[in-house]
Amino acid sequence: MRTFKKPRFFLNLFGIAVVTLWVSMVGLLTKSLHIDRQNESIASAQVTGEIDTTEREWKEIYLNDKKVGYSVNLIAPFEEGYFLQEEIFLRLKLMGLASSVYTATQCRLNTQFLLESFDYSMKSGVVTFHVSGEVKDKELTITTGKGKEKRSQVIPLENAPMIGAGVGQFLKVKKIKVGETFTIPLLDPATMAQKEAIIRVVGRESLSIDKISYSAFRLEAEIWGQMLTFWLDENGTTLKEEGLMGLTIVKSSPARAPRDLEYTGEDIDFYESASVKVDRTLPEPSRVKYLKLRVGGIDDADLDPKVLNAGRQRFHEGVLEISRENPHFQNHQKRPYEDFDEDMKAFLEPELNIESDDPAILKKAKEIVRDEDNALVAARRLSVWVYQKLEKRPVLTIPSATEVLKTRVGDCNEHATLLTALLRASGIPAKLSIGLTYSRGQFFYHAWTEAYVGEWISMDATLDQLPVDATHIKLVEGNLDKQVAIAQLIGKLELEVLDFKQSYK
Repeated sequence: MRTFKKPRFFLNLFGIAVVTLWVSMVGLLTKSLHIDRQNESIASAQVTGEIDTTEREWKEIYLNDKKVGYSVNLIAPFEEGYFLQEEIFLRLKLMGLASSVYTATQCRLNTQFLLESFDYSMKSGVVTFHVSGEVKDKELTITTGKGKEKRSQVIPLENAPMIGAGVGQFLKVKKIKVGETFTIPLLDPATMAQKEAIIRVVGRESLSIDKISYSAFRLEAEIWGQMLTFWLDENGTTLKEEGLMGLTIVKSSPARAPRDLEYTGEDIDFYESASVKVDRTLPEPSRVKYLKLRVGGIDDADLDPKVLNAGRQRFHEGVLEISRENPHFQNHQKRPYEDFDEDMKAFLEPELNIESDDPAILKKAKEIVRDEDNALVAARRLSVWVYQKLEKRPVLTIPSATEVLKTRVGDCNEHATLLTALLRASGIPAKLSIGLTYSRGQFFYHAWTEAYVGEWISMDATLDQLPVDATHIKLVEGNLDKQVAIAQLIGKLELEVLDFKQSYK
């Protein structure tokens, strides 16, 4: 069952995956980087000084030389450690429209600037994401929701936890030297992703900001496969940072930082700047049943070969072939499923932001599916419902299935997250897929869903496709902590269309 006449304009709604990663990178830069010496744990790193007064730092945020936001950090001594607060204000052009996002992080750090607890929120329009966390030993207990909808989850930590918000302060009390190399364990509160980074103090150079010259340390950092560069003055104050997708952050003042954030039609569209362009046109992409591509720029990326080379995709020696599935509605598994192994059961369980056990999600899933026991037919009903009931609009925040069910607003990640939760609530294993899909001469980052109905089948509730067309290129599967791998590809991924076939049935 397939509809070919759906308009393709929804493809610009490629989801929060890339936007979230970019905002997370903004956070890492504006907060600077909490680092510890190579071969020395953070917990044992010697902090020789302390911060004994309240301090604030203001910064301006630019995307390809266009001012798009600002941030303000505050740190103050508090009990046996510090209280730190950071606010980020962003105004971006998405699909020709001005969209705003606000993030706020409050956290408690110990005297070594290690994370003890945090409260993080991200707001865009009518949608708000909120999560808090508390560290004990090598476990992080995170809490989402409020009141009766409040839920907790324990995440194991690989290393002594660090949040970017403490870095600049750490550097102020621990002097750095040219030639030093550091390692850092990063914890991103937006995605709960944990990742090590390598920081090198590569030299000294002169830097001018607002006609003031500084003698600065130049540091280079490798984070999620992307190189970041930042400059610190003699006191450890961050002067400037450069990173992902033309991101630049510059030291500012309370009077200057909030200025000049008016939207103009000439602003750079964030979605367009993150896309991957190709020379060959694919007319009517919804009809593409086979696609052959040469793929470059992924050699150093931490992508799972089992994702690239499985199911509807075949990847060999840099060439990727994608075929659209051909499901048969009469011969698929019944639900509810029984006798699954442990690996498959994971795709039925609730998880962060995929609250498939929530009463409202369970109730809605039952209303939609009713008594249908054919898993493929039930999955189709759920996908169509999400397609029809959600308003297609860019939303710059972390998707939560329960929140999406309330607001009925979002882009592809909201559609995919809600559909995944509804499928699991119906007893159908489901997972998120993140990658790209084609529109107007370029591939946009996008999110969709896969469900197990006797075999894994793809479905896109944003475009009303089951199965999806062959221009859907899956790169990553899983929740936000897995989706950060996409950051390694931005600005590096290269695609060349070698061949394609279309179906007119």
